[in-house]
Amino acid sequence: MYKDRRVLVTGGAGFVGSNLVRRLVTRGAKVRATVHTAKPTAPVEGVDYLPVDLLEADGCAAACKGMDFVFLCAAVTSGAAVMEKTPLLHLTPNLIMNARMLEAAYGAGVKKVLFISSNTVYPVTDYPVKETDCTNQFYEKYFIVAWMKRFSEIICEMYAAKIKKTMQTVVVRPANIYGPYDKFDWETSHVLPALIRRVVERHDPIQVWGDGKDIKDFVYVDDLVEGLLLAMEKVNGFNPINLASGRQYCLRDLLKIMLKIDGYENARVVYDASKPTMIPKRLIDPTKARQLLGFEANTPIEEGLRKTIAWYRGVREKIR
Repeated sequence: MYKDRRVLVTGGAGFVGSNLVRRLVTRGAKVRATVHTAKPTAPVEGVDYLPVDLLEADGCAAACKGMDFVFLCAAVTSGAAVMEKTPLLHLTPNLIMNARMLEAAYGAGVKKVLFISSNTVYPVTDYPVKETDCTNQFYEKYFIVAWMKRFSEIICEMYAAKIKKTMQTVVVRPANIYGPYDKFDWETSHVLPALIRRVVERHDPIQVWGDGKDIKDFVYVDDLVEGLLLAMEKVNGFNPINLASGRQYCLRDLLKIMLKIDGYENARVVYDASKPTMIPKRLIDPTKARQLLGFEANTPIEEGLRKTIAWYRGVREKIR
C-alpha cells in the first residue's frame, strides 16, 4: 500500500512521528514530515522535513499539497504535573491544529487521514474499555484534554460521514505508548520515561509520584506504529479502534523490572502521594483491532523496556 505513495507525517520530530517516519521509509513511501520547534533527533535520509507552523492555515496547506495519505501525529503534550496545573495548555493549540490539518487535507484531495486520539476519551471503569464505551464522561483530571481529543474525533466524523463529498478519516485510540524517541525531560515526560530516567541516572532515592499501584495498558511504540499502518490500510469510514496490548501492568512491578534490567541493586524507592497523578486504573480491550486489522502487540514488556533503556542511555552518552 505504501510503496511510492506520498505520505505526510505531522510531528515528524516527535515520539510517534519519528518512529512512524522510519517505518514508512522501509515500506518504500515518499515521506514528508513536518517539524516546528523541535528538530529530528536523528534525521532519516530521503525524508522531506518541512519546517512549518500547523497553527497557520497556509502551513497546513503547504504540508498537505500533493499527499496521498496523512498521519496526524503532531500534538502539544505534557506530563501529569503540567496537565494538572495548566490543563488549558492542551486545548486551543491542539484543536486549531487538528481542525486546520483536516481542512487542508480535504482541500488537497488527500485520500485518507489518520488521527491519533487517546484512551482519555473513556470513562473510569474497572474493566477493559471497548470502543463503544465512549460516553463523553471522563476522569475529572482528564476533562479538558479528553474533550479536546473527543471533539477532534467528532470533527473527523464530520469529514468521514456528515458531508456529501467525504474524506476517509481514521481514528485510533492507543494505550499508553513507550519506547525510543519519547520525551524524557521532567516537564513533559510521562510516567515510564520519568521512571527510566531516574533509574538510569541512579537517583537515590527513586521518587515515584503516587503510590505506584496504578494499573495501565502499555504498548511498545514499534507495535503501535504497525497498528497505525494497518489501520490506515484497512479501516474505512469513521470507525474508532483501540490499539493496545490488552494486558495490565502495575507501575511498581514495572519499576522492579527496570531496576533489574539496568542492574540498579538495592535501590531505595519513595512513593509520594502529594505529587500529581492521573487515572489509577485503565484497562483497554483490543479485540476489535485484532479482528479487523490482525493487530497484536507482540513486544514483551521486558524487551520493550530493555530497548527503551538502552536507547536513552545512548542518547545520554552522546550528550556527554
